[in-house]
This record gives sequence, structure tokens and C-alpha cells, in this order.
Amino acid sequence: MRSGVILPNIGAGVGPEELVHAAQRAEELGYANLWVPERLLYPLAPRSPYPVTPDGSLPPYYKHALTPVETLTYVASQTRRIGLGMSVLLMPLHNPVLLARQIATLDVLSGGRVRLGLGQGWSRDELEAGGGTAGQRGARADEYVAVLKAIWTTDPAEFQGQYFTLPRSILQPKPLQRPHPPIYMAAYVPSALRRVARHTDGWMPSGVSLAAVGPLMEQVRQEARTVGRDPDALELLVWAFVAVQDRPAGEGRPDFVGTWDEIRRDVETARQLGASEIVFMPGYGTGELSLETYFRLLEPLRQLV
Repeated sequence: MRSGVILPNIGAGVGPEELVHAAQRAEELGYANLWVPERLLYPLAPRSPYPVTPDGSLPPYYKHALTPVETLTYVASQTRRIGLGMSVLLMPLHNPVLLARQIATLDVLSGGRVRLGLGQGWSRDELEAGGGTAGQRGARADEYVAVLKAIWTTDPAEFQGQYFTLPRSILQPKPLQRPHPPIYMAAYVPSALRRVARHTDGWMPSGVSLAAVGPLMEQVRQEARTVGRDPDALELLVWAFVAVQDRPAGEGRPDFVGTWDEIRRDVETARQLGASEIVFMPGYGTGELSLETYFRLLEPLRQLV
């Protein structure tokens, strides 16, 4: 099981020095991948509840967010080995042709280190502000991934669909990774889980309890068998919102919240579920992101894997 860590591109006080410090420290400790989330805006009167918090409120640190592609491009020049992952880019906010070019460029400049996580988004405010379309999102997502793969694996590339069109064109450079950088999806409903099984390299659930991850991942693997794909080739990436406490949290606690012993047991549970990677979010479970907490937890969390 690999270890990954969120890069603090979100939260007040995060700038170039903090990003480089975090990226280089994670690489030094042996983390496999850095991951960055995407937030377009912080609505003052949100119309969609945030699915992770109990009351649906947005964490205050979301008010300050550096954009993913630019952030990873910056730290790519300051690191050498660690993977560069996006978790997740919101498909309705990005044109697939332009995104394919950006990801290919970053893969070339970084020496083949990009990992792409895709999602549909949950915020009505973000989707509308970013020009996203609410209707037919599932069908659009199928075409979206097909466009990315066409651009990355064929030359000249061409695509004609209901929602996206690419005239026969040369799009160079291609990504260094073959056949293309790994594509993961955040998915929760049956139709989206089927999309993971059919079109991606793995599932990356966030905000899903460990108790639910196993049965849902089995649905993904069963669908992979149905369509003739190797179910064991699909990766499972588990997100760990970590909050360390002095006293045991006990029964009913959220995953990865509690004492070090409790968190260690959760890591082992993820391993037993067949997780390919566990991605730590140090301090994110507290609702108040602190860079001091982040750096203090980097080393002991890495030692759990």
C-alpha cells in the first residue's frame, strides 16, 4: 500500500515557501504522491450542503485556494520523484481538450509523475459560476474521459460525440506515461461506480466510511468482470481525514479520528480492504487547518504505512 499526502494548497497562510517545504519534506519522507483538491469559490450563501461535514457547512479554510494544475506545476520544478495528483478536478469546469493538453504538458515537464482524479462536483454555485452543465452529467463524463484518452493515445487525434467534438488534429506532446497518466474517479452512485469500472484506473472515494468502502469497491470490481476488465488491476485510493486526539474517541468515531492506536487500526483496515494507496490529510479532521499541525504529523503518519 502506497502512502500519499494532501499538499496544503488550501488554507490561509499557504504560499510558495510553504508549498515547496511541504512537497520536499513529503518526498524526503518517502511519500509516493502529493495530492491537491480543487475549489473554485467560497459562496457566502451556499445552495448545496457540503457532503463531508455533519451540518453541510463549508470549512473556513476553503476561503483561500490555489488552483491545482498551477500548484503542481510549481512544485514539480522543486521535486524530483514524488507523484503529482489532482483530487479531484471537476469535469464540468474544465474543457477536456484543454485539460488533456495541460496534463500532457505537466507530465512531460515533471518526468511522468501526474495522476489525475476526476469528479462531477457537488456545489451548484461552483458549477454555475464555472459554466458547468447540470444535465446529462453521466453521459458527458463518459465522453470526457474518451476525449482525454483519444488525445493522449492517438496521433492525429479525433473525436465526435454528442457533447464534445475534436477535429482530426495533431496534439503534441503526448504524456510520458503509457498508455496515459492514471485516471481515477470519485463516485458514489451505481451508475458512477460502473463508470469507474469501465473507463478508469481506479476509485478514489472521499467522505465514505471504511465500512462502506469494501462493498462499494466490490461493485466496481464485479462490473469490471462483466465488461471483461481485470478487476484486480483497478486501484482503490482511501482518503484519511486525520485528527489526532489525546484520549480514545471510542465507538462511533469518524475514521482516522482518535488516538494514534485508533488511527493505526484504521490504516490496517484500509490495507485489508485492498487499498492501493492511503492519502493522509493531516489536521483536516479538525475543521481548522493548521500548517503547524500539518508538518508535525507528516512523519508519524508516513510511518503507519
